[in-house]
Amino acid sequence: MGKVNLDALIPREDFEAKDNSVEDSSDKSDKIKLSELEEKDNFLYPVLRKPDFQRETNEWTPNKICGLIESFVNQDLIPSVIMWNTKGSFTFVIDGAHRLSALIAWVNDDYGDGNISRKFFGNIPEEQKEIAEKTRKLIHSKIGSYKDYKSILENQTGAEAEKITRARDMSRHSVQLQWVKGDVKKAENSFFKINQEASKINKTELTLLKSREQANGISARAIKNSGFGHKYWHKFSKEKQDEIEKVAKEICELIFVPPYKKPVNTLELPLAGKINSAQTLPLILNFVNIVNEFQESMDEDGKVKIEKDENGEKTLKYLNQCKDMAQKINSKHTTSLGLHPAIYFYSKEGNYRTASFYSVIALLVEFNKNIPLQKKFIDVRGDFEKFILDNDKEIYDLSRKYREGIKGYTHIRDYYIDVINKLSNEESKEILMKDLNEKIKKSKSKNFSTNTKSKIFIDEAIEKSIRCKLCNGWIDSKSITIDHIQRKREGGSGTEDNGQISHPYCNTQIKN
Repeated sequence: MGKVNLDALIPREDFEAKDNSVEDSSDKSDKIKLSELEEKDNFLYPVLRKPDFQRETNEWTPNKICGLIESFVNQDLIPSVIMWNTKGSFTFVIDGAHRLSALIAWVNDDYGDGNISRKFFGNIPEEQKEIAEKTRKLIHSKIGSYKDYKSILENQTGAEAEKITRARDMSRHSVQLQWVKGDVKKAENSFFKINQEASKINKTELTLLKSREQANGISARAIKNSGFGHKYWHKFSKEKQDEIEKVAKEICELIFVPPYKKPVNTLELPLAGKINSAQTLPLILNFVNIVNEFQESMDEDGKVKIEKDENGEKTLKYLNQCKDMAQKINSKHTTSLGLHPAIYFYSKEGNYRTASFYSVIALLVEFNKNIPLQKKFIDVRGDFEKFILDNDKEIYDLSRKYREGIKGYTHIRDYYIDVINKLSNEESKEILMKDLNEKIKKSKSKNFSTNTKSKIFIDEAIEKSIRCKLCNGWIDSKSITIDHIQRKREGGSGTEDNGQISHPYCNTQIKN
């Protein structure tokens, strides 16, 4: 089941901003009432914040959100939310952002598609809208809307006695709070300690959280939100901010449009899978790192050194490199190889494969440094694509051997390079191609699973898909160009019989 994006409901704020560095020592409430979570509340909600290093609030399914709200309405136990207050400024959520955001979502009827989310995200992706509406319908059917309960309290005429009682109880019920005491460092350390002991942060996430002022971290967040959301780049000049947002939006559209849905019934697939996933931000960070060949540096104590981007120059450099790479993978740009997502990034069952994405990015980085290798690829492209398509399972097993995509992608890249080199050698071609028609075991189930449905469609659609007349590789619709069979400068006409379909790169580079 998809995850609900509630990241907009509690805004982020720079934890170490000047006005936020001192704890408020005044008496603090030990609870929050639902009415204080309304967007129009004049006291608590406007000052509620998440630290800028907080993970995205997009880990919960509709059922989990519904369960939390149901627990609150039924006055079941909900763990306390841990807060930290700054003097004369903001109230930060140190732990419990998902719990509090679920209640804010209910109170404001915003499950990632409402008024607050629209202001934050700008253009909300279709898959985010769909999961939001699914969540809303589930909650309305099981619990009812917050607005309905509020109306009952204001006018009880005609309302069921059970609902009146529930509404009255709910109005008195509240979320329990605990407070971190100490300065900003104490609050930040509390966050990382809590998150390492409870739902442990993996290495990639931890790197991302701590590198929020580093060029790769800023780039990843900008791409993920298409230039909207919390501006981790707000310290740069207005000119730099505008350019970062522009390039990030372009990259986001290049790799996440059209949206990914299962079962697959179209070959129009995004390069990077789902945009509304808890794994999306780590995926984009790794994309940025691989493209820019980013290497972590260590300080004298052997700890990872965070190198802040002071003026935005490095962030823009990283983003432009990523844009160039996204265009090269699949677009109408003249450098585009037009790699078909269904062949390179998805299994035959239509499942997105992160390791394949990383390995292809790494392969194209090698192409940029080794032009003869890219030429070999173009020469054998049709056979290469047929090989990886028919040996889909073997390549997947290779990535599984290394458990995580980020660990295994270099091995797949090296495997791809080996295949390209062997296909270029006519003596070894026959040996390499003998396994192309390996059978895939069929499911014994009487019903079609979403994977089976996707596989049936992909097998049939790929077989009938258009191929480039110059390299014989498959062409995705986003990278179709029309090429003159006889070049214009050689007298070729613009008539139908002198035209053929090709990749942008093949059209502009091969004949030249």
